[in-house]
Amino acid sequence: MTDTRSIGGVAPPQPRIGTIAMASFMGTSIEFYDFYIYGTAAALVLNGAFFPNLSPLAGQLAAFSTFAVAFIARPVGSLLFGHFGDRVGRKSMLVASLLTMGFATVAIGLLPGYDTIGVAAPILLVLLRFIQGIGLGGEWGGAVLLAAENAPDSKRGWYGIFPQFGPGVGYFGAAGSFLLLSATMDEADFISWGWRVPFLASAVLVILGLAVRIKLVETPAFAEVLRKRERSSMPVIDMFTAAPGRLLLGAGTMVISYVLFYLATTFMLSYGTVTLEIPRDTMLVLQIVTIWAMIIGTTLSGWASDKFGRRAVLIFGCVFAAAVGLSLSLLVSTGSPELVGIALALMLGAMGLCYGPIGSFLPELFEVRYRYTAASFAYTIGGVVGGGFAPLIGTELAASYGISAVGWYLAAVAALSAVCAIVLPETKNTSLRMVKREDD
Repeated sequence: MTDTRSIGGVAPPQPRIGTIAMASFMGTSIEFYDFYIYGTAAALVLNGAFFPNLSPLAGQLAAFSTFAVAFIARPVGSLLFGHFGDRVGRKSMLVASLLTMGFATVAIGLLPGYDTIGVAAPILLVLLRFIQGIGLGGEWGGAVLLAAENAPDSKRGWYGIFPQFGPGVGYFGAAGSFLLLSATMDEADFISWGWRVPFLASAVLVILGLAVRIKLVETPAFAEVLRKRERSSMPVIDMFTAAPGRLLLGAGTMVISYVLFYLATTFMLSYGTVTLEIPRDTMLVLQIVTIWAMIIGTTLSGWASDKFGRRAVLIFGCVFAAAVGLSLSLLVSTGSPELVGIALALMLGAMGLCYGPIGSFLPELFEVRYRYTAASFAYTIGGVVGGGFAPLIGTELAASYGISAVGWYLAAVAALSAVCAIVLPETKNTSLRMVKREDD
């Protein structure tokens, strides 16, 4: 199928929806790989490389704090890239976000440690992590709009899951690369320089991603806005004045996905290796195996959202997540790698159930003229609340009250996201070419 809509003239043919979905999947996978190799490194080596003068626990908390910096930066990136995505176009911002993330990731791989440049090392690390967050803040909104605004209305939930595969595949690549290095290098070399290899390898992935994205054209929905001269002059102001409630509630639906993911990956990697004394390679293998539960959950929930609606699937996912939280201590407190693996699979499977519909749900909440900005901002604000501090909160709760407190924290967040989904309208039958929502 081709698209002959013009933007002030004759438009180039629109690629097939399958090609577009693959482009959105590739880009988010690369950017989330870049983002997650930092989380893996933070759990394993960054405390020693950049905070060697702190105690092990304080150094781990400091490393997780630099991890959280990117979540604070992501709303900034969503507003920056969202503004130009709604003003200039989706395609150009997808290219710019990939370049931003790639630059910061490679620079982290080249950054000297504390022993070489002293206090400048952690300062530069925080700065580069902030730039990573800005890049990812602009990535997700553009990728889901690329898929959703090109998809047939009846299959928007299905095609909306392709960019949602990015976190799972990206984390698979991140954990896999560290596992490979850990298994083939001695400990001294891995801590000294081996951990840098996944960061430097990002340069190759970014080039591949750019080669795909440069060939894209604008989505039909945005092309229509340009043709009718209906662009928003200030998308940020429009989203706050036209849809403040949906913006806040949409962010609330995202919180549970972030908490589930970062408790299962970053927090559990640290807790498993330090507190439970499970070997690092074993924990990495468990995470690589169980990440497929998230991919399966994402696939099922995206498909189901076209059948039963976005809200029903989200609420079901939240209820399942709460049940997982309440059973967490029964599995993890045993210290058994097998039972810890089951806990990880349940957490990541629940995350997929909650996360799959979001690729269509958030874009459907907002008008096309400020959709990039609003969908991205809601997504990233959910990340600030749920993702950036989840490893920190989990570490503090586990140290003070035990792993059962982490499970209660997870259940409480699931309840919050469920309430937000209940209050929001069902959007399955919404047209993504709307200029004005009927319920505004």
